[in-house]
Amino acid sequence: MTMTEVTGIDHIYIAVADLDRSETFYDRVFIQALGFRKNTFTLGGDPHIQYFNRHFGYVLRPARGRSTHDSYAPGLHHLCLRVDSAADVVAVSARLRGLGIDAAEAKLYPEYAADYWATFFTDPDGVRLEVTNYRQERRERHDNW
Repeated sequence: MTMTEVTGIDHIYIAVADLDRSETFYDRVFIQALGFRKNTFTLGGDPHIQYFNRHFGYVLRPARGRSTHDSYAPGLHHLCLRVDSAADVVAVSARLRGLGIDAAEAKLYPEYAADYWATFFTDPDGVRLEVTNYRQERRERHDNW
């Protein structure tokens, strides 16, 4: 039997406590800092906001409860987005910070990998986000699969 290869993530859905507050935050992150596009739609009577680039979509929908995200409870710990280079991580971090997002200054994390650059920040509901570079090990894995 031939295995079907997963070629990427199509979309990620995030339930948010306050759609307006999250839209303001994610407009800065995805549109202003990362160059995504945006659309809105209604599904099941609920408004949805989708940020997308040519690789995947990130969709906000209203939460049905009001608890804050706990990164150490079962479920999502964090979401890491990848850009091409360490210089891109530095640029994204600077753009986020310039837009009022409390992003960590981009830096090298050699404890993760010799060429691991990243910036970290948190959305209004406590979902942890990261931007990292396309590291050599990942490139080799892709090219030599």
